Amino acid sequence: MFNQGGLSLEQAPPISVVLRFFVTASMFGVLLGIFLLADRLGITSFLTHNKPVIIVHTLALGVMASFMLGALFQMLPVIAGVVIKMPTKKAMLVHLLFVVGLVIQLYAFANASTPLLYFLAVAYLGLGLFYAIYLMLKELFQIKDHSSSSKGMIFSLLSFSIAILFGIYMLLTFGGYIEGSYFTQIKELHYSFALFGWLSLLIVSVSFQVVEMFYITPKYPLLMSKYLTLSIFILLLLKTIAIFMALQTELITVLLSILFMVYAGVTIHRLYYRKRPTSDATVWFWRLGMGLLIVSMLITLLDTFIDISLDVKMLSYISFIGFGLSIVFAMVYKIVPFLTWFHLSNQGYMEAPMMHDIIHPKKAKKHFYIHVSMLMVLMITLFFNSFVGDLLSAFLILVSFGWLLYNLLYAIKKYRYTQKYTKKIEW
Repeated sequence: MFNQGGLSLEQAPPISVVLRFFVTASMFGVLLGIFLLADRLGITSFLTHNKPVIIVHTLALGVMASFMLGALFQMLPVIAGVVIKMPTKKAMLVHLLFVVGLVIQLYAFANASTPLLYFLAVAYLGLGLFYAIYLMLKELFQIKDHSSSSKGMIFSLLSFSIAILFGIYMLLTFGGYIEGSYFTQIKELHYSFALFGWLSLLIVSVSFQVVEMFYITPKYPLLMSKYLTLSIFILLLLKTIAIFMALQTELITVLLSILFMVYAGVTIHRLYYRKRPTSDATVWFWRLGMGLLIVSMLITLLDTFIDISLDVKMLSYISFIGFGLSIVFAMVYKIVPFLTWFHLSNQGYMEAPMMHDIIHPKKAKKHFYIHVSMLMVLMITLFFNSFVGDLLSAFLILVSFGWLLYNLLYAIKKYRYTQKYTKKIEW
């Protein structure tokens, strides 16, 4: 897993780079839970429109993009063997522009009558995200001998770039700066590249090495690891062409659904035959995520052949969200304890806490139970809508991200305590 002879302190960015994004993601998740609770209690009744857009972008950007940007800053040296110079300053600039831009964007959605807010959101978010993508793609393009993971990361970041461009088009349309003649087409492609490209391709790419190395599983089939990410990216490009030419896209949807279901099935199979069959919450998160991906893609596949009710379609969306969050949580509970121990040990703190002391596996298991409960309530309320169910689902979202935030802050506390109160050996 560790390129160039193993992960070294020189290769790894400071832990603050990663934790800054992870804590931000958790905080946006907590804010999302608070917003949904307030909405269920009628406190946000003054927002007569754009509530779904606010919720979606708080989750997609505030939560998912924050987690994934933080993970990329860490994973690029580990998986792809590339190093971003001066990562602390560059990550801080990305983080500042990204958070300011996202807050402005969400405020613009809540106050649609202020066109300037949309322009400012475009400026800050565009600069922050494109700068991050530039930093990463610049290094990835210099790799001479690509692995399946590094190639997949390129396709994922390119998909993210396209999704951002489409998002900018939509924001400028909302602000009245452009006519937005292709708004409907752009909207569908924006979601396709963001979900199937950026999010899914990154998870697939990382899994080719992470699943094998973290859990000692059999290797993925060579055909899959070599061509899956490329095939998905090409299908997304073909979908773009088809939509602008007013052609049918059902065949592309079918192929994408089948590819993702096959990938999820193979991953579950690999996890079942891992050589360390111990009880581990991160394995549970991976299995759950892959199962939810199969459910989501199966419904998407059926929707191309038969008429499916809105509730069932929403079940597909919730399953896909559950897939993304499950994998993110699995990665966080693997990355954070290891990084905390790794950096402290390499700084010479011989009394550095063990990984189980930083975030105990039981804490991760508790989060898994909270996460499953949240998804179950969300799914049940689709078909048996009730005020109590809606309130409970919002509360569980708040608890889920609140619990994760607590675990991250506890890890930071352990890190700082060790630096302040334990002896350091000078090499």
